[in-house]
Amino acid sequence: MRKIKSNFFISLDGVVESPDKWHFAYFDDEMGAAVAAGFATADTLLMGRVLYSEWAAYWPEHPDDPFGDVMNSIKKYVVSNSLQAAEWQNSEIISGDVARKLTDIKAQDGGDIAMSGSATTVRWLLREGLLDELNLLVHPIAVGQGLARLFPPDEASIRLELLSAQTFKSGVLNLSYAPAKD
Repeated sequence: MRKIKSNFFISLDGVVESPDKWHFAYFDDEMGAAVAAGFATADTLLMGRVLYSEWAAYWPEHPDDPFGDVMNSIKKYVVSNSLQAAEWQNSEIISGDVARKLTDIKAQDGGDIAMSGSATTVRWLLREGLLDELNLLVHPIAVGQGLARLFPPDEASIRLELLSAQTFKSGVLNLSYAPAKD
């Protein structure tokens, strides 16, 4: 069975929004290898509508950027009940009974399904029991107020179990979690 694996750049205070404002000072070869490893077993991307709109506007215009060829050629599913068309190469909208459709996609042959960004989608996947792995690159910075956090204060408690942990020279923690088995 395929797995859905989510990957996030995250600050010590839980911020995942706008990593372009705080993350790049920590990007090095170790992090590049971790990001590449996050895509190594995947043949599909899953994202929410907002991230899809941002990436669909960016990646087709930047195919020569690092990961540009992967981002443009890989199969993409976008979870949305409002998006009318998915024009970016190899994109498909998933709407309606999304949980059932994702369960069916996970049962198909193929590689893992990678996610990056889409915090709302990840929280929903965790609640639905569909997320298999949550990978966090925890940056040694407190970003402060005003930006979205992976788990906002009103989010219900979600138990996770640690799969692996690695510390980079930059002080970034590479942590991998799975939903805890109850």
